[in-house]
Amino acid sequence: MYPTISHLIEDLFGVNIPLPIQTFGFFVALGFFSAAYILQLELKRREKLGQFSPIIKKELIGEPASIFDYFSNALIWFFVGFKLIELTLNYSDFVDNPQAMILSLRGNIIGGFLGLLYGIYSKHIENKKQILKEPKWIEKQIHPFELVGNITMVAAISGLFGAKIFHNLENIDELIANPITALLSFSGLTFYGGLICGTIAVGWYIKKHKMSFLYTADSIAPGLILAYGVGRIGCQMAGDGDWGIENTLDKPNFLSFLPDWMWAFDYPGNVLRKGIPIEDCNGLFCYALETPVFPTPFYETIMALVIFGVLWYLRKKILIPGMIFSIYLIMNGIERFWIEKIRVNANYNIFNFEITQAEIISSLLFLTGIIFSLYLFKRHKENKPIW
Repeated sequence: MYPTISHLIEDLFGVNIPLPIQTFGFFVALGFFSAAYILQLELKRREKLGQFSPIIKKELIGEPASIFDYFSNALIWFFVGFKLIELTLNYSDFVDNPQAMILSLRGNIIGGFLGLLYGIYSKHIENKKQILKEPKWIEKQIHPFELVGNITMVAAISGLFGAKIFHNLENIDELIANPITALLSFSGLTFYGGLICGTIAVGWYIKKHKMSFLYTADSIAPGLILAYGVGRIGCQMAGDGDWGIENTLDKPNFLSFLPDWMWAFDYPGNVLRKGIPIEDCNGLFCYALETPVFPTPFYETIMALVIFGVLWYLRKKILIPGMIFSIYLIMNGIERFWIEKIRVNANYNIFNFEITQAEIISSLLFLTGIIFSLYLFKRHKENKPIW
Protein backbone atom coordinates (compact mmCIF):
# COMPACT_ATOMS: atom_id res chain seq x y z
CA MET A 1 0.00 0.00 0.00
CA TYR A 2 1.00 3.60 -0.54
CA PRO A 3 -0.38 5.87 2.22
CA THR A 4 1.44 8.82 0.62
CA ILE A 5 2.81 9.63 -2.82
CA SER A 6 6.27 9.42 -1.26
CA HIS A 7 5.71 5.70 -0.61
CA LEU A 8 4.69 5.22 -4.25
CA ILE A 9 7.75 7.05 -5.58
CA GLU A 10 10.05 5.10 -3.28
CA ASP A 11 8.56 1.76 -4.40
CA LEU A 12 8.79 2.65 -8.11
CA PHE A 13 12.15 4.40 -8.19
CA GLY A 14 13.87 3.55 -4.90
CA VAL A 15 14.13 7.20 -3.93
CA ASN A 16 12.65 8.59 -0.73
CA ILE A 17 11.29 12.08 -1.42
CA PRO A 18 9.25 13.30 1.59
CA LEU A 19 6.09 14.90 0.18
CA PRO A 20 3.00 15.98 2.18
CA ILE A 21 0.64 14.43 -0.39
CA GLN A 22 -1.66 11.60 0.64
CA THR A 23 -2.34 9.04 -2.07
CA PHE A 24 -6.10 9.09 -1.55
CA GLY A 25 -6.26 12.89 -1.71
CA PHE A 26 -4.07 12.90 -4.82
CA PHE A 27 -6.43 10.58 -6.69
CA VAL A 28 -9.50 12.49 -5.52
CA ALA A 29 -7.95 15.64 -7.00
CA LEU A 30 -7.06 13.72 -10.16
CA GLY A 31 -10.67 12.57 -10.35
CA PHE A 32 -11.93 16.16 -10.25
CA PHE A 33 -9.47 17.17 -12.99
CA SER A 34 -10.59 14.22 -15.12
CA ALA A 35 -14.25 15.15 -14.71
CA ALA A 36 -13.51 18.79 -15.55
CA TYR A 37 -11.67 17.81 -18.73
CA ILE A 38 -14.50 15.54 -19.91
CA LEU A 39 -17.10 18.20 -19.07
CA GLN A 40 -15.20 20.82 -21.05
CA LEU A 41 -15.06 18.53 -24.10
CA GLU A 42 -18.79 17.86 -23.88
CA LEU A 43 -19.81 21.48 -23.42
CA LYS A 44 -17.74 22.48 -26.46
CA ARG A 45 -19.28 19.70 -28.54
CA ARG A 46 -22.83 20.50 -27.47
CA GLU A 47 -22.35 24.22 -28.09
CA LYS A 48 -21.44 23.40 -31.69
CA LEU A 49 -24.68 21.42 -31.91
CA GLY A 50 -26.64 24.45 -30.69
CA GLN A 51 -27.59 22.92 -27.34
CA PHE A 52 -25.81 25.74 -25.50
CA SER A 53 -25.39 29.39 -26.33
CA PRO A 54 -22.82 31.93 -25.13
CA ILE A 55 -23.87 33.87 -22.05
CA ILE A 56 -23.91 37.66 -22.27
CA LYS A 57 -22.87 39.18 -18.99
CA LYS A 58 -22.66 42.87 -18.12
CA GLU A 59 -19.57 43.84 -16.19
CA LEU A 60 -18.49 47.13 -14.64
CA ILE A 61 -14.80 47.83 -15.25
CA GLY A 62 -12.47 50.58 -14.11
CA GLU A 63 -13.77 50.95 -10.56
CA PRO A 64 -11.16 51.60 -7.86
CA ALA A 65 -10.64 48.79 -5.35
CA SER A 66 -12.62 49.15 -2.15
CA ILE A 67 -11.32 48.95 1.40
CA PHE A 68 -12.93 45.51 1.62
CA ASP A 69 -10.96 44.37 -1.48
CA TYR A 70 -7.71 45.44 0.18
CA PHE A 71 -8.70 43.87 3.49
CA SER A 72 -9.76 40.51 2.02
CA ASN A 73 -6.62 40.23 -0.14
CA ALA A 74 -4.41 41.14 2.81
CA LEU A 75 -6.19 38.57 5.01
CA ILE A 76 -5.72 35.79 2.44
CA TRP A 77 -2.02 36.54 2.04
CA PHE A 78 -1.59 36.84 5.81
CA PHE A 79 -2.87 33.28 6.15
CA VAL A 80 -0.64 32.07 3.29
CA GLY A 81 2.47 33.64 4.82
CA PHE A 82 1.48 32.58 8.34
CA LYS A 83 1.25 28.94 7.29
CA LEU A 84 3.86 28.77 4.52
CA ILE A 85 6.81 29.82 6.66
CA GLU A 86 5.73 27.52 9.48
CA LEU A 87 5.37 24.57 7.11
CA THR A 88 8.75 25.30 5.55
CA LEU A 89 10.55 25.53 8.90
CA ASN A 90 8.82 22.40 10.21
CA TYR A 91 8.57 20.41 7.01
CA SER A 92 8.95 17.00 8.67
CA ASP A 93 5.91 17.68 10.88
CA PHE A 94 4.00 18.78 7.78
CA VAL A 95 4.88 15.56 5.93
CA ASP A 96 3.86 13.40 8.91
CA ASN A 97 0.42 15.00 9.30
CA PRO A 98 -0.53 17.64 6.68
CA GLN A 99 -4.12 18.07 7.92
CA ALA A 100 -3.09 18.70 11.51
CA MET A 101 -0.58 21.34 10.44
CA ILE A 102 -2.94 23.14 8.07
CA LEU A 103 -5.99 23.07 10.35
CA SER A 104 -4.13 23.91 13.56
CA LEU A 105 -3.32 27.36 14.94
CA ARG A 106 0.38 26.79 14.32
CA GLY A 107 1.97 29.47 12.18
CA ASN A 108 4.73 32.04 11.84
CA ILE A 109 3.67 35.59 12.73
CA ILE A 110 6.56 37.15 10.78
CA GLY A 111 5.52 35.20 7.71
CA GLY A 112 1.94 36.33 8.27
CA PHE A 113 3.01 39.98 8.49
CA LEU A 114 5.08 39.72 5.29
CA GLY A 115 2.13 38.05 3.57
CA LEU A 116 -0.18 40.86 4.70
CA LEU A 117 2.15 43.49 3.24
CA TYR A 118 2.36 41.59 -0.02
CA GLY A 119 -1.44 41.31 -0.15
CA ILE A 120 -1.86 45.08 0.18
CA TYR A 121 0.92 45.77 -2.35
CA SER A 122 -0.35 43.29 -4.97
CA LYS A 123 -3.89 44.68 -4.73
CA HIS A 124 -2.52 48.22 -5.14
CA ILE A 125 -0.62 47.22 -8.31
CA GLU A 126 -3.67 45.42 -9.69
CA ASN A 127 -5.85 48.44 -8.89
CA LYS A 128 -3.50 50.83 -10.75
CA LYS A 129 -3.68 48.65 -13.88
CA GLN A 130 -7.47 48.37 -14.02
CA ILE A 131 -8.70 51.74 -12.73
CA LEU A 132 -10.25 54.16 -15.26
CA LYS A 133 -11.08 57.85 -14.95
CA GLU A 134 -14.69 56.95 -15.63
CA PRO A 135 -15.80 53.36 -14.89
CA LYS A 136 -17.96 51.85 -17.64
CA TRP A 137 -20.23 48.89 -18.27
CA ILE A 138 -19.25 46.36 -20.92
CA GLU A 139 -20.95 43.27 -22.31
CA LYS A 140 -18.83 40.17 -21.99
CA GLN A 141 -19.52 36.95 -23.89
CA ILE A 142 -18.91 33.81 -21.87
CA HIS A 143 -19.02 30.34 -23.41
CA PRO A 144 -20.40 27.58 -21.16
CA PHE A 145 -17.14 25.59 -21.35
CA GLU A 146 -15.36 28.61 -19.84
CA LEU A 147 -17.38 28.04 -16.65
CA VAL A 148 -15.99 24.52 -16.15
CA GLY A 149 -13.46 25.73 -13.57
CA ASN A 150 -16.18 27.38 -11.49
CA ILE A 151 -18.52 24.38 -11.86
CA THR A 152 -15.72 22.05 -10.73
CA MET A 153 -14.95 24.26 -7.72
CA VAL A 154 -18.62 24.42 -6.71
CA ALA A 155 -18.91 20.64 -7.10
CA ALA A 156 -15.68 20.01 -5.16
CA ILE A 157 -16.51 22.19 -2.17
CA SER A 158 -20.15 21.14 -1.86
CA GLY A 159 -19.33 17.53 -2.71
CA LEU A 160 -16.62 17.19 -0.07
CA PHE A 161 -18.91 18.86 2.47
CA GLY A 162 -21.75 16.47 1.64
CA ALA A 163 -19.44 13.45 1.61
CA LYS A 164 -18.17 14.31 5.08
CA ILE A 165 -21.65 14.96 6.51
CA PHE A 166 -23.09 11.69 5.14
CA HIS A 167 -20.06 9.74 6.40
CA ASN A 168 -20.57 11.12 9.92
CA LEU A 169 -24.26 10.27 9.79
CA GLU A 170 -23.30 6.74 8.80
CA ASN A 171 -20.69 6.54 11.58
CA ILE A 172 -22.41 8.48 14.34
CA ASP A 173 -20.37 6.73 17.07
CA GLU A 174 -17.12 8.18 15.69
CA LEU A 175 -18.70 11.64 15.57
CA ILE A 176 -19.85 11.48 19.18
CA ALA A 177 -16.52 10.08 20.40
CA ASN A 178 -14.34 12.69 18.70
CA PRO A 179 -16.42 15.38 16.91
CA ILE A 180 -13.52 17.69 15.97
CA THR A 181 -11.47 14.95 14.32
CA ALA A 182 -14.55 13.47 12.64
CA LEU A 183 -15.57 16.80 11.12
CA LEU A 184 -12.15 18.15 10.13
CA SER A 185 -10.33 15.00 9.02
CA PHE A 186 -10.00 14.51 5.25
CA SER A 187 -10.51 10.76 5.64
CA GLY A 188 -13.97 9.28 5.71
CA LEU A 189 -15.91 10.45 2.67
CA THR A 190 -19.23 9.04 1.45
CA PHE A 191 -19.68 9.29 -2.31
CA TYR A 192 -23.46 9.63 -2.32
CA GLY A 193 -23.33 12.50 0.16
CA GLY A 194 -21.01 14.26 -2.25
CA LEU A 195 -23.21 13.41 -5.23
CA ILE A 196 -26.40 14.75 -3.62
CA CYS A 197 -24.92 17.98 -2.25
CA GLY A 198 -22.81 18.51 -5.36
CA THR A 199 -25.85 18.09 -7.63
CA ILE A 200 -27.86 20.64 -5.66
CA ALA A 201 -25.03 23.19 -5.67
CA VAL A 202 -24.16 22.72 -9.36
CA GLY A 203 -27.87 22.84 -10.25
CA TRP A 204 -28.12 26.22 -8.54
CA TYR A 205 -25.00 27.47 -10.33
CA ILE A 206 -26.07 26.47 -13.85
CA LYS A 207 -29.57 27.87 -13.27
CA LYS A 208 -27.98 31.15 -12.23
CA HIS A 209 -26.08 31.22 -15.53
CA LYS A 210 -29.15 30.15 -17.56
CA MET A 211 -27.62 26.91 -18.82
CA SER A 212 -29.89 24.01 -19.81
CA PHE A 213 -30.15 21.70 -16.80
CA LEU A 214 -30.75 18.53 -18.81
CA TYR A 215 -28.00 19.09 -21.36
CA THR A 216 -25.60 20.05 -18.57
CA ALA A 217 -26.52 16.92 -16.60
CA ASP A 218 -25.88 14.81 -19.71
CA SER A 219 -22.52 16.54 -20.15
CA ILE A 220 -21.53 15.94 -16.53
CA ALA A 221 -22.53 12.27 -16.30
CA PRO A 222 -19.58 10.59 -18.11
CA GLY A 223 -16.99 12.65 -16.24
CA LEU A 224 -18.76 12.03 -12.94
CA ILE A 225 -18.46 8.25 -13.15
CA LEU A 226 -14.90 8.57 -14.46
CA ALA A 227 -13.98 10.69 -11.43
CA TYR A 228 -15.55 8.06 -9.17
CA GLY A 229 -13.41 5.35 -10.73
CA VAL A 230 -10.23 7.41 -10.43
CA GLY A 231 -11.02 8.18 -6.80
CA ARG A 232 -11.45 4.48 -6.08
CA ILE A 233 -7.90 3.90 -7.37
CA GLY A 234 -6.80 6.09 -4.46
CA CYS A 235 -8.89 4.02 -2.04
CA GLN A 236 -7.26 0.82 -3.27
CA MET A 237 -3.69 2.13 -3.33
CA ALA A 238 -3.88 3.79 0.08
CA GLY A 239 -5.91 1.11 1.81
CA ASP A 240 -8.27 3.66 3.34
CA GLY A 241 -10.70 1.15 4.88
CA ASP A 242 -13.12 1.16 1.96
CA TRP A 243 -12.54 -2.54 1.41
CA GLY A 244 -14.86 -5.53 1.37
CA ILE A 245 -15.86 -8.21 3.81
CA GLU A 246 -13.53 -11.07 4.75
CA ASN A 247 -12.82 -13.43 1.88
CA THR A 248 -11.34 -16.83 2.80
CA LEU A 249 -12.79 -18.59 -0.25
CA ASP A 250 -10.48 -20.22 -2.76
CA LYS A 251 -10.06 -18.29 -5.98
CA PRO A 252 -12.28 -19.83 -8.69
CA ASN A 253 -10.47 -21.72 -11.45
CA PHE A 254 -11.79 -19.43 -14.17
CA LEU A 255 -9.97 -16.55 -12.43
CA SER A 256 -6.71 -18.44 -11.98
CA PHE A 257 -4.92 -16.23 -14.51
CA LEU A 258 -5.46 -13.14 -12.30
CA PRO A 259 -3.14 -12.10 -9.44
CA ASP A 260 -4.30 -13.37 -6.04
CA TRP A 261 -4.74 -9.82 -4.66
CA MET A 262 -7.60 -9.22 -7.12
CA TRP A 263 -9.57 -11.94 -5.34
CA ALA A 264 -8.51 -11.52 -1.70
CA PHE A 265 -6.15 -8.94 -0.24
CA ASP A 266 -4.83 -8.14 3.23
CA TYR A 267 -3.86 -4.51 2.48
CA PRO A 268 -0.33 -4.48 3.95
CA GLY A 269 0.81 -1.01 4.94
CA ASN A 270 -2.72 0.41 4.83
CA VAL A 271 -3.09 4.09 5.74
CA LEU A 272 -5.47 3.34 8.62
CA ARG A 273 -2.89 1.08 10.28
CA LYS A 274 -5.52 -1.61 10.79
CA GLY A 275 -4.78 -5.26 11.39
CA ILE A 276 -1.75 -6.97 12.88
CA PRO A 277 1.89 -5.76 12.85
CA ILE A 278 4.04 -6.78 9.88
CA GLU A 279 7.28 -8.48 10.88
CA ASP A 280 10.57 -6.74 10.07
CA CYS A 281 8.75 -3.57 9.05
CA ASN A 282 9.77 -0.10 10.14
CA GLY A 283 7.59 2.99 9.96
CA LEU A 284 4.09 4.17 10.79
CA PHE A 285 2.20 1.92 8.38
CA CYS A 286 3.41 -1.55 9.33
CA TYR A 287 0.06 -3.29 9.60
CA ALA A 288 -1.87 -5.78 7.47
CA LEU A 289 -5.36 -7.20 7.89
CA GLU A 290 -5.38 -10.47 9.75
CA THR A 291 -7.83 -12.00 7.27
CA PRO A 292 -7.91 -11.12 3.54
CA VAL A 293 -10.92 -9.21 2.22
CA PHE A 294 -12.53 -8.49 -1.15
CA PRO A 295 -10.64 -5.56 -2.79
CA THR A 296 -13.89 -3.71 -3.56
CA PRO A 297 -12.25 -0.39 -4.55
CA PHE A 298 -10.49 -2.25 -7.39
CA TYR A 299 -13.79 -3.79 -8.51
CA GLU A 300 -15.50 -0.42 -8.44
CA THR A 301 -12.73 1.15 -10.51
CA ILE A 302 -13.27 -1.48 -13.21
CA MET A 303 -17.06 -1.08 -13.16
CA ALA A 304 -16.82 2.71 -13.20
CA LEU A 305 -14.57 2.61 -16.26
CA VAL A 306 -17.02 0.27 -18.00
CA ILE A 307 -19.93 2.61 -17.23
CA PHE A 308 -17.88 5.57 -18.45
CA GLY A 309 -17.19 3.73 -21.72
CA VAL A 310 -20.91 3.01 -22.19
CA LEU A 311 -21.95 6.62 -21.49
CA TRP A 312 -19.16 7.99 -23.68
CA TYR A 313 -20.37 5.80 -26.55
CA LEU A 314 -24.06 6.62 -26.07
CA ARG A 315 -23.63 10.39 -25.73
CA LYS A 316 -23.68 10.84 -29.53
CA LYS A 317 -26.31 8.12 -30.13
CA ILE A 318 -29.03 9.25 -27.72
CA LEU A 319 -30.38 12.71 -28.46
CA ILE A 320 -33.16 12.97 -25.84
CA PRO A 321 -32.09 15.62 -23.30
CA GLY A 322 -31.55 14.14 -19.83
CA MET A 323 -31.46 10.52 -21.00
CA ILE A 324 -27.71 10.07 -20.60
CA PHE A 325 -27.92 11.29 -17.01
CA SER A 326 -30.86 8.93 -16.39
CA ILE A 327 -28.80 6.00 -17.68
CA TYR A 328 -25.98 7.11 -15.40
CA LEU A 329 -28.31 7.02 -12.38
CA ILE A 330 -29.53 3.53 -13.33
CA MET A 331 -26.07 2.05 -13.91
CA ASN A 332 -24.54 3.76 -10.89
CA GLY A 333 -27.39 2.53 -8.71
CA ILE A 334 -26.95 -1.07 -9.89
CA GLU A 335 -23.18 -0.99 -9.48
CA ARG A 336 -23.22 0.40 -5.96
CA PHE A 337 -26.13 -1.74 -4.75
CA TRP A 338 -24.39 -4.98 -5.65
CA ILE A 339 -20.94 -3.97 -4.43
CA GLU A 340 -22.50 -3.28 -1.02
CA LYS A 341 -23.17 -7.02 -0.71
CA ILE A 342 -19.44 -7.68 -0.26
CA ARG A 343 -18.40 -4.38 1.26
CA VAL A 344 -17.87 -3.33 4.90
CA ASN A 345 -20.43 -0.73 5.92
CA ALA A 346 -22.71 0.32 8.75
CA ASN A 347 -26.14 -1.32 8.60
CA TYR A 348 -29.55 0.14 9.41
CA ASN A 349 -32.40 -2.05 10.62
CA ILE A 350 -35.55 -1.12 8.70
CA PHE A 351 -38.60 -3.37 9.14
CA ASN A 352 -36.24 -6.15 10.30
CA PHE A 353 -34.13 -5.83 7.14
CA GLU A 354 -30.42 -5.05 7.42
CA ILE A 355 -29.58 -2.38 4.84
CA THR A 356 -26.79 0.14 4.37
CA GLN A 357 -27.05 3.86 3.64
CA ALA A 358 -25.54 3.29 0.20
CA GLU A 359 -28.07 0.54 -0.60
CA ILE A 360 -30.93 2.87 0.25
CA ILE A 361 -29.59 5.75 -1.84
CA SER A 362 -28.49 3.55 -4.75
CA SER A 363 -31.98 2.00 -4.88
CA LEU A 364 -33.54 5.46 -4.94
CA LEU A 365 -31.15 6.56 -7.70
CA PHE A 366 -31.98 3.45 -9.74
CA LEU A 367 -35.74 4.07 -9.40
CA THR A 368 -35.29 7.78 -10.16
CA GLY A 369 -33.32 6.91 -13.29
CA ILE A 370 -35.97 4.42 -14.47
CA ILE A 371 -38.91 6.78 -13.84
CA PHE A 372 -37.15 9.80 -15.33
CA SER A 373 -36.02 7.92 -18.44
CA LEU A 374 -39.57 6.65 -19.06
CA TYR A 375 -40.92 10.18 -18.61
CA LEU A 376 -38.32 11.63 -21.00
CA PHE A 377 -39.01 8.96 -23.62
CA LYS A 378 -42.79 9.48 -23.36
CA ARG A 379 -42.49 13.27 -23.73
CA HIS A 380 -40.12 12.81 -26.66
CA LYS A 381 -42.50 10.40 -28.45
CA GLU A 382 -45.38 12.83 -27.93
CA ASN A 383 -43.17 15.64 -29.26
CA LYS A 384 -43.79 17.69 -26.12
CA PRO A 385 -41.37 19.96 -24.26
CA ILE A 386 -39.41 17.99 -21.69
CA TRP A 387 -38.32 20.77 -19.37
